[in-house]
Amino acid sequence: MTTEKQNDKVWFVTGASKGLGADLVQRLIGEGYLVAATSRNKLALINLIGEQENFLPLMMDVTSNADVKNAVQQAITRFGRIDVVVNNAGYSQIGAIEELTPEEVQKNFDVNVFGPLHVIRNVAPHLRAQGSGHIFNIASIGGFVGNFPAFGIYCATKFAMAGYTEALAVELAPFGIHTTLIYPGYFRTNFLEKDSAMVPAHPISAYANVREQEAQHLDEINGNQPNDSKKAATVFIALSKQEQPPVHFFMGLGASDFVKAKLSVIEQALIDHAELAESTAITY
Repeated sequence: MTTEKQNDKVWFVTGASKGLGADLVQRLIGEGYLVAATSRNKLALINLIGEQENFLPLMMDVTSNADVKNAVQQAITRFGRIDVVVNNAGYSQIGAIEELTPEEVQKNFDVNVFGPLHVIRNVAPHLRAQGSGHIFNIASIGGFVGNFPAFGIYCATKFAMAGYTEALAVELAPFGIHTTLIYPGYFRTNFLEKDSAMVPAHPISAYANVREQEAQHLDEINGNQPNDSKKAATVFIALSKQEQPPVHFFMGLGASDFVKAKLSVIEQALIDHAELAESTAITY
């Protein structure tokens, strides 16, 4: 058991000006942790927390590798190290696969997939050098279950994060670095508000199921999510204190229901088609 005080740890949190990130940073600061928090809007961070000795607000565009490298270096210069990284920055691009433009798709991947990779690429050398650390990659339940019409591209970005996080976990384990992939269910944040979730620029009217799902999320689920993001902050801190934290963590009431439903479908598909699937074996 380490003798290091837990609140001596330095946290680096992206997308920290609202939602889960904002609640996490506020909780961390309140408990005396050292926190570097990033946003495209530095003033929003200052307005959220104020000027505090243990808080470093940083303006950072997660899609810019140069921006990320600079922010990581500023955090290390200020606090001497980084211990816990939370890749939280991201947004939901709504729209049917057919109707989304290449630019809409690319932007969602730039922020949700390549942005966290910039952070990992720039922070990993420091974590390896100190022989410790914990990376949280915030996916979504949509990074495990993708059958949401209107959210295919967003789910694809989170599936991508899930894929490289599984590899990252085994790559970094020999260096004493933990990696946890968080799959949040529905949390009551501004994630589904109209200034956060992006709707398609050129909707196709034929996709009635897509419009129905879009309206359900923006008008019915939004504001009625069953989970409290302030309680999620407590969960992150608890996970960061575990000696052997999980690689996969499904967070929030209802998340496990989605997981069990998909596992059931996959298991049944394996059973129903086993003979045909294995008919490709080379015989001698």
